[in-house]
Amino acid sequence: MFFLIHRLPRSLLTVSPGANNLFSILSGRYISSSEILQNSEQGNNKTKKRIGGLPSDLVNQQKLKKTSRTLSILQNDLLPIATRIVVSPNESRDFMTLSTDIIRDLTEHADKYNSKDASTWLKKVLEYNILHGKKFRALLTILTYKNLVKDVTAENLKLAQILGWCLELLQCFLVLNDDIMDNSTTRRGQTCWHRLDNVGLIAFNDSIMVESGIYVLLKKYFSHLDCYVDLMHMFHEMTFITTCGQSLDMLNSNKSVSTFTMNTHKAIAANKTSHYTFYFPIAAAMHLAGLKDAEALRQTKMIAMEIGHFFQVQDDFLDCFGKPEVTGKLGTDIQDNKCSWLAVVCMQRANDEQKAVMLECYGKTEPGKAARVKELYKTLGLPNTYADYEQESYNMIKTHIQQTSRGVPQDTFLEVLNKIYQRSA
Repeated sequence: MFFLIHRLPRSLLTVSPGANNLFSILSGRYISSSEILQNSEQGNNKTKKRIGGLPSDLVNQQKLKKTSRTLSILQNDLLPIATRIVVSPNESRDFMTLSTDIIRDLTEHADKYNSKDASTWLKKVLEYNILHGKKFRALLTILTYKNLVKDVTAENLKLAQILGWCLELLQCFLVLNDDIMDNSTTRRGQTCWHRLDNVGLIAFNDSIMVESGIYVLLKKYFSHLDCYVDLMHMFHEMTFITTCGQSLDMLNSNKSVSTFTMNTHKAIAANKTSHYTFYFPIAAAMHLAGLKDAEALRQTKMIAMEIGHFFQVQDDFLDCFGKPEVTGKLGTDIQDNKCSWLAVVCMQRANDEQKAVMLECYGKTEPGKAARVKELYKTLGLPNTYADYEQESYNMIKTHIQQTSRGVPQDTFLEVLNKIYQRSA
């Protein structure tokens, strides 16, 4: 679904003067949470009339705004991101209408193999699992393509939309498996597919059918294009990278919270989220547009990795403090012993007594244990730390985008960054 992104107020787009000093141009280095924490703490220790070269009353006003926003998150008063964007009715209708063709293509392909029952079942799988959600990856694919191609024909726009649906199928495949492994209960505001009475572990096979559908569509619609082989390779590679990230996530969930590090968190975020959520849609659109410049793709990947880590930190925070009716799912990172940003920062800041609480309660499903962890997060001021992290990360990434060379879809990156900034779902 193609959205026209709502522009943020100019005040939110201002880059901090010191942002350029925090990273080198296109160094490929992830935003360092530890550095942001240190900067935040150093700023809190300056209590003179001027703080960081600015009047202290002005700085205190900004801190009050951050605190107020953080409290609004904790009280779940923020509107979901879907209410902060403007939808183009025609493009929204065209994209969603295309889902009928996508489902028909895949079910008819299954019918070829004398498997009518299977194709009927596949139709149910697709209708239940791909028609909901924000369609973020499809949006990003279409948006990038339109930003890169000056004269978009109806035929080429349809190809971009179909490519967007292929990414939605990849997302569906990964989500089905992720929900089973995490034993999740809700997704996109409805019961997880595997938890329905007549589904259960059949969902594993369903996910494989959904993934295989990607290559059915690619062959049908893209095999005559020069980008076909590149797209095939990218889908396979992104699937492999993402499953590596899932493996890291699951393996670390079996370890003690005392072993969690920021480097581990970054590795999980890069492999499980950044590649297929941010880099892949943009790179796929670039290939469809005929842009294969190696340097542009390299820089695109670097920025996508930074945005992906930023996005994952937001996810970690919303899993704990978000409202289920807004996020569409019940947060279980604490009970699942996930190596989340909150857990890592908590262990960095906690004293011995507080670490003992984490060791006793984190990763436990007994009633009240998750609530004790959340209370500890609040005691350590992690909601305010997150607000600082979000603002400073936004400024750094925005500057990084502006420093890229020709061929990198800057407009797309800026729109994406503004779209996810201060999101609540």
